[in-house]
Amino acid sequence: MTNTDTNKTLTIEGIHFQTKKPISIQVQNGIISKIQTNIEKFSEDLPIIGPGLVDLQINGYEGLDFNTLPIDDSLVPAVTRALWKEGVTSYCPTVITNNDELIEEAMRAIAKAYSQDSYVRRAIAGIHLEGPFISPKDGPRGAHSKAYVKGPDWSLFQRWQDAAEGKIKIVTLSPEWPGASKFIERCVDNDVIVSIGHTAATSKQIREAVDAGARMSTHLGNGAHLMLPRHPNYIWEQLSQDELWACVIADGFHLPDSMLKVIIRTKGSKVMLVSDAVYLSGMPSGNYNSHIGGEVVLTPKGKLHLADNPKLLAGSAQMLTWGIRHLVKSKLMSLSEAWEMASMRPASFIGFPCEAGLKVGAPADLIAFTSNEDGIDIIETYKNGEIVYSKRQNELVV
Repeated sequence: MTNTDTNKTLTIEGIHFQTKKPISIQVQNGIISKIQTNIEKFSEDLPIIGPGLVDLQINGYEGLDFNTLPIDDSLVPAVTRALWKEGVTSYCPTVITNNDELIEEAMRAIAKAYSQDSYVRRAIAGIHLEGPFISPKDGPRGAHSKAYVKGPDWSLFQRWQDAAEGKIKIVTLSPEWPGASKFIERCVDNDVIVSIGHTAATSKQIREAVDAGARMSTHLGNGAHLMLPRHPNYIWEQLSQDELWACVIADGFHLPDSMLKVIIRTKGSKVMLVSDAVYLSGMPSGNYNSHIGGEVVLTPKGKLHLADNPKLLAGSAQMLTWGIRHLVKSKLMSLSEAWEMASMRPASFIGFPCEAGLKVGAPADLIAFTSNEDGIDIIETYKNGEIVYSKRQNELVV
């Protein structure tokens, strides 16, 4: 399937994830230089080739957490490399609501890894700050600690941005706070994407946030009251705002398929898949003690819930491939559409160069995989034309 030579030329053969035709992809110095249909090579044994997955919201993976301090120097590089097994070639490490000093420390640790590790530098599309400028109300606040929730504060945000060396790219906030619109405008002026999430805002406040430049909804449909007015409410209002892109968690637990269908039909090409994976993602099923939810259970079926109340989720424990497979198995969209929703769309939204997907001139962030009723199986992962994970070798290559 793969051939290389000393001139840093790579040839990858497989089935195009969109056209379903056999192709040969030539890569030169990390860039796709040629794509050729290769009918003679057609074989059911060939893997599907798609662009690398891009996750805008990852809190941790395989027991490693961006929100448990102190962050060891090896943590960010370890998560970056572990995610290659999941087909994730670009992502946003996500720092959630905490006290001011710990948020600053997390930002500093991620920025340090970014500056010292070339693989981290190529993978991180920016840091996602989820909070603490969110709703203090039960329900919308989710699992975020109420003790640290506060209104938008530009000087405090700048302190964190300085610690992050300018790497904060997305900030999730609730526009229900006084002064939120002015804060959003300053974020936009400084090339920071504002996402509405964990909110109890009125329809008017959401419209004002969009007018100020808010562009995204964080895990739309989650981080909400259990009961809402029939209309208006903050979910309907975000659905109605054409300027807002919507992120969804499609693990089969966070949203019913009917809600996923409504969001997909309403937002069209502006809906994106995120994992919102917590640090217990990638771990075996069992009982765990979480620093956020206390005693939690990760079931064999992939659901993470509170030990004393199985109806209450304790976060997301599944990765993008799981969400893709759920969308396909539920007949909400085709494999190619779901894959695009988890790769090219988020890359395009955040302005990452891999947004072009499988096109000449695009970075060779590529995934070779198989897909069937049992799920999606990652065979090989390429980052900038370099093979970084191979299932055949059963190991991370670098």
